[in-house]
Amino acid sequence: MKVVVNPDMCEGHGKCELTAPEVFKLGPDDVSVVLVDDVPDSLKDKVDRAIRLCPRQAISWAK
Repeated sequence: MKVVVNPDMCEGHGKCELTAPEVFKLGPDDVSVVLVDDVPDSLKDKVDRAIRLCPRQAISWAK
């Protein structure tokens, strides 16, 4: 599965990076970027948690 970050909504709180550093990283502009093309099954729970913890709801599973 793919996960996306809406750069217009992301405020750089970094909760996603703390929750799933294998998948998210704050870029130099403090907007989170996705590090992987496809999220492995072993990391899906972490990404689900990052989605729930995002204060701006800027992260979602791609449709």
